[in-house]
Amino acid sequence: MRASAAFLVATLAAAVSGLSAQDAPASAFEVASIKPSSPDTRVIGLFTYPGGRITASLYTLRMLVEEAFGVQTFQVAGGPRWTGEDRFDIVAKPAAASPAARANPANPKLPPSPEQRRMLQTLLEERFQLKWHRETKDGPVLELVRAGKELKLQPPKDRDAYPWVGGLDGGGLSGDGIAGMNISMALLATRLSWYLRRPVVDRTGLEGSFDFRYEYAPAEPDSGAIPAIFPSLKGIGLKLEAARGPVETIVIDAAEKPSAN
Repeated sequence: MRASAAFLVATLAAAVSGLSAQDAPASAFEVASIKPSSPDTRVIGLFTYPGGRITASLYTLRMLVEEAFGVQTFQVAGGPRWTGEDRFDIVAKPAAASPAARANPANPKLPPSPEQRRMLQTLLEERFQLKWHRETKDGPVLELVRAGKELKLQPPKDRDAYPWVGGLDGGGLSGDGIAGMNISMALLATRLSWYLRRPVVDRTGLEGSFDFRYEYAPAEPDSGAIPAIFPSLKGIGLKLEAARGPVETIVIDAAEKPSAN
């Protein structure tokens, strides 16, 4: 009994100690297939389905690392050249007893859950022989804050809609304004980070998700795609402020191409 009790205490201590994903036991997919992408494949993306199944098509290892660790392209460094060039298709499914197996995403474009990300990390470590480490340094960041004016954010018309932000034409951000659908401020910050290639941190204090739409007045100049983000945000009552903060990078120390299934 004493041995069992000691094991339980040790297990609980490990669970709350904040170990990194590389140090602590990680979840794993029960079944996973990895193959070089077919020349006929046309769709690039990672998709999540009911039952916890994940598929990826035309993904490089670096793109898979982004998904597995929830970071942006500029936050992945190192690795041999092929990690950013060779494309792979992946189909992975968790065990029926896994919490991820009870997932029922409203849209396949929704990102993986934290558990599915840990499973992806394990998959990359086992099949790609991925060796990595995490570096965090102080650096320039942008903070998404309220602009001190009226917020032009509305409750989402459809809470099951795919969270999206972009230009008024439904594409990427452009000079004509900004539109968003069922998107939280944290996710908006993530999407802005992708456009600006710099960490964007949500400091708005706003909870939940929102719809919004802002179009430039005729007197406002069209300043181009990326600069247009700044006046567009002010139009909905938000702004970006320069700051300094921790910038995380996942460094690929080594990797090998996976063997055929």
